[in-house]
Amino acid sequence: MKDGTSAVAPLWAALIAMANAQRGAPLGFVNAALYSNPALFRAITQGNNRANGKGYDAGPGWNACTGMGVPKGADIIAALAAVPMA
Repeated sequence: MKDGTSAVAPLWAALIAMANAQRGAPLGFVNAALYSNPALFRAITQGNNRANGKGYDAGPGWNACTGMGVPKGADIIAALAAVPMA
């Protein structure tokens, strides 16, 4: 398997499925719940994804290199499971 989207899509599918199962209902659109809580991620603040001089640098907060950082799986499941049902 390649890195990037091909590796992370199944991870996020599993996290969302586990949160759905814990709360007993589908979450729907989760972006606001995730982006409003940076503590759900381990920040990556150093490094880059440059190749042939093109790419992005890591840094604090959201960045084009690492996004929000590494998801803290158990914390994300608990936080999403607690999102009020619409």
